[in-house]
Amino acid sequence: MNPTNPFTIGLDKNPANYVPLSPLTFIERSAAVHPHHVAVVDGTHRYTWAESFARCKRLASALQRLGIQEGNTVSIMAHNCHEMFEAHFGIPVLGAVIHAINTRLDASNIAFMLDHAASKVLIADREFSSVIREALDQMKGPKPLVVDIDSPQATSGDRIGEMTYEDLLASGTIDFPWTPPRDEWQAIALGYTSGTTGNPKGVVTHHRGAYLNAISNLLAWDMPRHSVYLWTLPMFHCNGWCFPWTLAAISGTNVCLRKVDTEKIYELIEKEGVTHYCGAPIVHNWMVGASPDLRSKKQHKVQGMVAAAPPPAALLASMEENNFQITHVYGLTETYGPAVVCEPHKEWEKLPIGNKARMNARQGVRYHMLEALIVADPETLEPVPADGETIGEILFKGNNVMMGYFKNPEATENAFRGGWFHSGDLGVMHPDGYIQIRDRSKDIIISGGENISSIEVQDVLYMHPAIQAAGVVACPDTKWGETPCAFIELKPGNESLTAADVISFCREHMATFKVPKHVVFGELPKTSTGKIQKFKLREMAKEHAV
Repeated sequence: MNPTNPFTIGLDKNPANYVPLSPLTFIERSAAVHPHHVAVVDGTHRYTWAESFARCKRLASALQRLGIQEGNTVSIMAHNCHEMFEAHFGIPVLGAVIHAINTRLDASNIAFMLDHAASKVLIADREFSSVIREALDQMKGPKPLVVDIDSPQATSGDRIGEMTYEDLLASGTIDFPWTPPRDEWQAIALGYTSGTTGNPKGVVTHHRGAYLNAISNLLAWDMPRHSVYLWTLPMFHCNGWCFPWTLAAISGTNVCLRKVDTEKIYELIEKEGVTHYCGAPIVHNWMVGASPDLRSKKQHKVQGMVAAAPPPAALLASMEENNFQITHVYGLTETYGPAVVCEPHKEWEKLPIGNKARMNARQGVRYHMLEALIVADPETLEPVPADGETIGEILFKGNNVMMGYFKNPEATENAFRGGWFHSGDLGVMHPDGYIQIRDRSKDIIISGGENISSIEVQDVLYMHPAIQAAGVVACPDTKWGETPCAFIELKPGNESLTAADVISFCREHMATFKVPKHVVFGELPKTSTGKIQKFKLREMAKEHAV
């Protein structure tokens, strides 16, 4: 502060003009302004905003009575459900940290996370009782108190906790004072990266970043009040990309989907009047590949948001033909989920659908609340030319970048070197200022000294009408060093497609040196969010090394 500046003398922060930012204030407003509007639809459960807020206050009160306080971790392992939604408010209002666990993890990973986070309480759907019991047995430190979500929608599992979630809520009070943490830098969530080697890193995010990214979601997507959002994206993934808090800001309706099921998706879209949903490219692929009878159930335009692996232009074009308007976003766990959006331009509407899809397939420009986004040399930090060709690392800077990695100062320092967050993603900057990913640094294929983008090859493969999903990785080669190896999942009824057919198709659409030398058919390994697990493909590709 400059002591000679007249506008800083006697004009200080005070309770009337400064309140720390927290997305927990959104639910309080919705409960007051739209108390009777439906907030959550979960199977036979329907809760208004007033009812949801009351349940969140009971959860906070009950956890406080169990001794949960500022700086404690409360873990939750559940499908998309009203309990998971409530946890995103009732846990952090205490100054505690919500740790949402990937539902596909094995016991050893869960045990590591519970130990590393020093979880005091674990709320878990009884469907996961078997793996939870095994994880608790493997823990090295104190075990958390277990609370069962005894969901009627669970198809398996038994109760292993000391109480049920509803019992927990019953022990709390609706009179709990709703006062978010005093410091907006207070941690709100802990999310673990899907480590492919060694233990995963714990990403710590804060109230300020969650508030700003939740609002950025609204701006990036032009979401109106009372939007109806279908939870195809797991709420455990980057805290649902901050959408639990986004929906609270606009008094929207959360339509919970326990598991991704194409028939159920189309049913809920029509039944609940769904206006928005998010998902990885594979989810959109399943939807556009549904039968004509199923697709015909949808009678209105629906806004879709796609992220994870860069979506093929062919997929975006197919979705538009099916009356889905797709917005492409990009981000990482370390950036609260999406932090970059391919913001459309009016002139793109005049382009042929294929050309428009290729423009929309780029990652785009920074979110409204992200301060800076560049593609640069990772060592010198010199931005690359905006020529759409020169490859550099994608770097972020802003309030919606993580606090750091939990109990891992070395990894934190490395991620923030030079005052930027280093994503590890390689991309280019186009002349219009839009960035486009070319690959993860470890996914670039170097063949005979030439760099080959696996994503570029995948984009061509997705153009083939018989291909449902594709993943391209490097295959060791004694002559070239590496060559592209394509793993392909076919659409039903296209089993006659051969490797020779695929190679011939690729030769028509790309330089010869980029054409896959090996083509392998079969179901692709995927994460719970639909992202193709390339580290597994790389191991599989070694079988084809020459």
